[in-house]
Amino acid sequence: MENIDHMAKNSLDALARDNLSPEGRRSMTVDIVTGSAGLVALAAGLLLGRLFPGREGIVALIYTVGIVIELIPIYAVAVKGIFGKNLTNSMEILVAIAVTACYFSGSLITGLLIPVILNAAHILEERSIMGGREAIDGLRRMRQTSARLITGDGAQGQETSVTVDASVLEPGQRLLILPGDGFPTDCEIVSGNSNIDQKSLTGEAEPVFAGPGDPVYAGTVNLDGRLTVEVKKKYSDSSFSNIIKLLEQSEKLDIPESRLIDRFMHYYIPFVLAIAAAVALVNSDISRAIAILVVSCPCGQMLVSSAPMVAALSSATKRGILIKNSKFIEKMSKVDAVVFDKTGTLTVGEMTLTCIYPAEGADRRELLSCAGALSAGSAHPVSRAVSNWLSANDSDPDVHDAVTEPALAEIREISGCGTEGTDGDGDRVMFGKRAWFDTECPGRIPPEFAEDAEGSLSFVCRGDRFLGALSFGDTPREDAAEAVARLKELGVTDTVMLTGDRESTGRPVLASSGVDRAFYGLMPSDKLSRLEELRKAGRSVIAVGDGINDALILRDADIGIAMGAMGSDLAIQSADIALMNNRLSNIPFTLELAGRTKKIIYQNLILSMLVSAVMIILSSFGVISSVTGAVLHNVGAFSVLINSSRLLSDRSK
Repeated sequence: MENIDHMAKNSLDALARDNLSPEGRRSMTVDIVTGSAGLVALAAGLLLGRLFPGREGIVALIYTVGIVIELIPIYAVAVKGIFGKNLTNSMEILVAIAVTACYFSGSLITGLLIPVILNAAHILEERSIMGGREAIDGLRRMRQTSARLITGDGAQGQETSVTVDASVLEPGQRLLILPGDGFPTDCEIVSGNSNIDQKSLTGEAEPVFAGPGDPVYAGTVNLDGRLTVEVKKKYSDSSFSNIIKLLEQSEKLDIPESRLIDRFMHYYIPFVLAIAAAVALVNSDISRAIAILVVSCPCGQMLVSSAPMVAALSSATKRGILIKNSKFIEKMSKVDAVVFDKTGTLTVGEMTLTCIYPAEGADRRELLSCAGALSAGSAHPVSRAVSNWLSANDSDPDVHDAVTEPALAEIREISGCGTEGTDGDGDRVMFGKRAWFDTECPGRIPPEFAEDAEGSLSFVCRGDRFLGALSFGDTPREDAAEAVARLKELGVTDTVMLTGDRESTGRPVLASSGVDRAFYGLMPSDKLSRLEELRKAGRSVIAVGDGINDALILRDADIGIAMGAMGSDLAIQSADIALMNNRLSNIPFTLELAGRTKKIIYQNLILSMLVSAVMIILSSFGVISSVTGAVLHNVGAFSVLINSSRLLSDRSK
């Protein structure tokens, strides 16, 4: 008995360290305590019966005490299930009837063993071989709970800090983050540079290099640099905390298939009781009826939808996909149209130089030289695009000669127009929009110049000479075409791009991505109108956007998917699914995962019913005893868990 008490204590100690929900922890604690009490009573009764033959009354009393202790929580749940009409507690109802029948038929040892075996099986199920909750629990454990709060002057390399609990941090405070430290909340780097491991949020294995002014997020890890950061959000309001809250909610999602199981259970218990009663009357053998009640415990049926859902959530979380709505399964299997935002969704959201158009008689090198000189040091997206292109193409002789030209003087930016400066001869050099040139020097740019150019144009003049134009566009994502093609393979028949940009800017993205059609020059309300047109036409629509200017369509679509939502509260709130990274390939993966999840739910239903039917038939003919049935009834549950675990493998293309 000391060994049994020691085993129970070790189990409870392990439970205290486990990362279960409070409800799961309470349930498992009850299973351990009552199971231990049953084993103690069984051991005491067997020992007393062997040492003192003829004391059957005392032995029966010990067994009865053990049965009562085991039955108290079972009866409590069973009665609650009957009067509350919650037939998901049907297992406790059947076990209560079976153990009561054992007691009154004199099968005390059997009545004592059945709950013990069932409790052990429940613990195994909770720690299931599927391991579906481990990825989600692992994400919870990544949360940094302490921080080095800077108390000195904050100069780089001279910070003095004190360790505090992360929950007391306030926006505006500065923290010292050393190599290997996790970020306790969302911050902004003040000084220092480092590689940041963000795979816990984005699923991306490659670290991200970050420096002053860059945001860093709770749940990510500083790899190799010493950083000073400023707190931007409280610990409880960080992006990571919001994700954990949503994951906790998503584990309890109610999906149509689970309601199907609830309806089924209303008929299951009366059916089982009728079979058990009929067998008892025909065979006059109460033990067979008890065995039927035991093997009929619907453990497998209870896991039919919950196990696949947990596995699907786990698989998605590993890839940086946050699922927060049960429509994931209910509606994604019916999707036949996908609406994409352009900037930041189908494209990377960064301006790039796409084409160079020298004017007739103008020198390409001079054109690049003037544009590069006026762009140097400017933070404007067009200027950055020119500087980045020149740096990346330094091997081009014209580029090399252009960047070695003497710098311009008196450079200034004119908001909404462009940039101008003065060369060594005192000539005015201009780089900017056509409208600005038409105002400042009408007629200098030929009306038909580069009229077929795709993207937005910026023009360059030097003195009285027109040098040409540069075309700029947003770079399509590398996986855009592949993702769109895969969506079409999965049954999506209409893909649409909605953008506020001009047609000349959006046309190249439409062509390179493989999207079927596009609408241009749209305001957010216009995008919503286009979405409503699709839905009125009977389409089931996924909307994909960046979560800020696309909040309306993300909220109103059948399924809203926010791209690159890490750190964006609006994206997480508006969308049903948030992609913490920018992989468009995760959209067809999620669609495929929804289809696989639904198939496995129905497979589980058939599997659990077949196992129950076989067990009931074998028990009816006396092949399976009640004690053996207490062990074998879990075959259905473990079959369901094994089948559901297939969702944990990444079978996406």
